[in-house]
Amino acid sequence: MIRIDEIWLATEPMDKRAGPDTALARVVKVFGEARPHAAYLFANKRGNRMKVLIHDGLGIWLCSRRLHQGRFSWTETWRGDRIALQLQALVQGLPWQRMGDAGVITVV
Repeated sequence: MIRIDEIWLATEPMDKRAGPDTALARVVKVFGEARPHAAYLFANKRGNRMKVLIHDGLGIWLCSRRLHQGRFSWTETWRGDRIALQLQALVQGLPWQRMGDAGVITVV
């Protein structure tokens, strides 16, 4: 299991053709460095695809997720402590948009 202590959201879209080197260059350009045990989330312009760059302390991982319906939006529901819970639900394929406190689904 990869440890993630920090999660950072990109405010501008990233081209989904970008590979690990391009994503890492973007993180370094924006933040000045890629911190160990940090995840950096990027969405495309349409908001239906997301890439996550993770620095695990030894190297980097680049993961991709595509929505078949709906879109990602960086709203208040993605801020604070709930983002880690929602990211975990997203990776596991659970209804991440509906995750509330303590992992309960609050909207049907």
